[in-house]
Amino acid sequence: MPTTSKRSDTGHETKHHKVPKNHCFGCGPDNPEGMQLNFKLDESRRSFVARFKLSARYVGPPGHAHGGIIATILDEAMGKVNKLRHVIALTREMKVEYLRPVPLGKTLIAEGHEKCVRGREHINIAEIRNEDGVVLARSRGKFIAIDPEKMFKKYLKGKKTGGQWARRS
Repeated sequence: MPTTSKRSDTGHETKHHKVPKNHCFGCGPDNPEGMQLNFKLDESRRSFVARFKLSARYVGPPGHAHGGIIATILDEAMGKVNKLRHVIALTREMKVEYLRPVPLGKTLIAEGHEKCVRGREHINIAEIRNEDGVVLARSRGKFIAIDPEKMFKKYLKGKKTGGQWARRS
């Protein structure tokens, strides 16, 4: 049985950066229009896992998810893996393999793993499975670690919170 952390890892925080509000479309609990995917750390597998069902609002082909939504879920799963290294890293590129149609209204599992790290470059992989363990889609992505305070400074000026990305001591 996998050891899953009780801590929810829905956001973009690390031990070095705190985010007071998270409006991310994929995982932001503060975005009522978003997917609000809730990833948990599986410590034994060193992966991040989310169990979820997709509603009809994410339809592509009849009864199945839109390809862009599938890519979003895979991007979120891979992005969470960067928390293992306590970095904020942005997607530089990703490749998605759509293996089987992803059904709406059924329990699905998304899981992301680290493949390798070279300096600021993080290579991660992810997959979406059905409850029977059949892989429906998978991806490989390249993420580049950034300093969020520098990169997003101009968008966060004048915020009462001191900016979205408050450095933790």
